[in-house]
Amino acid sequence: MIYGAMKFSIGGSLKLAFRPWVEGLENIPAEGPAILASNHLSFSDSFFLPAVLDRKVTFIAKAEYFTSPGVKGKLTAAFFKGVGQLPVDRSGARGAGEAAINAGIDVIKGGGLFGIYPEGTRSPDGRLYRGKPGGLARVALATGAPVIPVAMIDTEKIQPPGKVVPKLMRPGIRIGKPLDFSRYQGMEGDRFILRSVTDEVMYEIMKLSGQEYVDIYATAAKRQIADEAKRVADEQKAAERAERAREAEQAKRAEQPGA
Repeated sequence: MIYGAMKFSIGGSLKLAFRPWVEGLENIPAEGPAILASNHLSFSDSFFLPAVLDRKVTFIAKAEYFTSPGVKGKLTAAFFKGVGQLPVDRSGARGAGEAAINAGIDVIKGGGLFGIYPEGTRSPDGRLYRGKPGGLARVALATGAPVIPVAMIDTEKIQPPGKVVPKLMRPGIRIGKPLDFSRYQGMEGDRFILRSVTDEVMYEIMKLSGQEYVDIYATAAKRQIADEAKRVADEQKAAERAERAREAEQAKRAEQPGA
């Protein structure tokens, strides 16, 4: 009931305001379980995709979104529950991974659609990064559910980092044909199989999205970008200090007799 009301209000508003275009809706099964594996460009991805589907999609969200105190915390929790987000405790990398996998398996066993971002985090620069071989592949192989690749298009341009007011423009969604990995079912303990499954899905997402593919993890790319930004900032500060020292030395010399 809550999900239906929230989908009607939020989904309807999103479609009316942004008019997202979508291709491949026929690839979403009318019933039964499936895994929707998408690239991740924006916080809004988890809202635009459900907005264009008739069925509920369950994504994973940080448990903190559901446990924050006060009126704002309660409203936030109600919002995320209403749009189909599932709270997962991310304290500890391994614990977070296992919790996400178990949550996905439960959704699939219940016959639902489970949404997941194989990159593990939002792309820092709009490019497509290497998929993590844990959650997606393990849920797929443990359940035998089909994996449907999804490409979000231009969602990062609607609300870039640091921007509060979203830009009104049309994002896109391309939904690919289901991928069957049942031949590997029960082999979720084989890391080479997990890597192969993940890479195959990422390749299909790349074809759908048209993104440049980068064969490193997005988390590593974010660290590189942060390190480079820090290096540039440190060099700038050093240059400013040197310039101030030069100006002070010139002023000192100008004050000396006979200068």
